[in-house]
Amino acid sequence: MKILGPNDTGKGILIEWDAGFINPNDRRNAEVIKESYGQLDHSKPFEFYAVLQKYDTPNRNGRIYPEKILRREAEKYSQAIDKGLSISELNHPESSLIDLDRVSHLITDMWWEGNVLMGKIKLLT
Repeated sequence: MKILGPNDTGKGILIEWDAGFINPNDRRNAEVIKESYGQLDHSKPFEFYAVLQKYDTPNRNGRIYPEKILRREAEKYSQAIDKGLSISELNHPESSLIDLDRVSHLITDMWWEGNVLMGKIKLLT
């Protein structure tokens, strides 16, 4: 299956390059970043907050997701979060099938801040 570029249409693999930004100035990440400078407390899960996606904003692939579609898909994905099925691989694999040997994180919460879809992510070590 081919990887779709910025202006490609049809069936293929869509790779996002703009999601997952972690803002070090975000007060919610301040404690995570501060803790990472020292020794981590391995008795607690390593969680952080990140941008998952944006609507009506060009991403690095040159795509713009309409609000209606992104909100619809976020609502569908929230059902996977509620069931604990929101496991993901690092980067974007070439297949839509999740390889459990490469699972890296779990999205545990998701919410909107304006046109930005934010998420709470737990690293699986």
